[in-house]
Amino acid sequence: MIATLPASLAADDNGAAILQSNGGVLLNGNPAPATAALFPRDTIETQPMAAARVELTGSAIDISPETLVEFEGDEIVLEHGRVSVNTSRAFRVRAGCVIVTPANPTWTRYDVTDVDGKVTVAALKSDVNIDTRSANPQEAKRAANARRVSVHEGEQKSREEKCGAANFRPPGAAAQNGILDSPYTLGAALAVAGGLTCWALCRTDDPISPSTPNPR
Repeated sequence: MIATLPASLAADDNGAAILQSNGGVLLNGNPAPATAALFPRDTIETQPMAAARVELTGSAIDISPETLVEFEGDEIVLEHGRVSVNTSRAFRVRAGCVIVTPANPTWTRYDVTDVDGKVTVAALKSDVNIDTRSANPQEAKRAANARRVSVHEGEQKSREEKCGAANFRPPGAAAQNGILDSPYTLGAALAVAGGLTCWALCRTDDPISPSTPNPR
């Protein structure tokens, strides 16, 4: 697929990363050159029939066609598609709330596929761990390691990428709904509504207790 760069160019001991592509690859939304330096938060997107490779000290990550990832230095964030990791430095892959990490400090090879919200992990050499964390911050803190499963060499397991998503409110939603969620604001709104209702029901053309009684 992609030729391997000489070790002197591929990476150095300072953690530099190199992107290799064969055409049809976008780096931060622009066509990527054949080789390019990578920095944290860089995005890589491969078009159909295109592939890419990320190389850094102790790790190589092959990015399959029709895949979108974000490079984070010591991990790849997989938005969708498929990546294959070959690492001796416990390089991680994160997809939604799913984090895949080598189980042992040895050469490990594994594949991670994220399609339609389902993350599939295949351990090709050595074992890997899958940690799933709830999108609810409080629940995630209480059960940080309670949802770990191991995928042994030769095995494959799947998880949903949106763990506990029903309890999660995106930042935008919090901004839009935060005022209405406040108990003080809710109480004030109910008081105003009650006052308006009373004003509408109690108001008539004649006062309830006129100052001059009507003659009989």
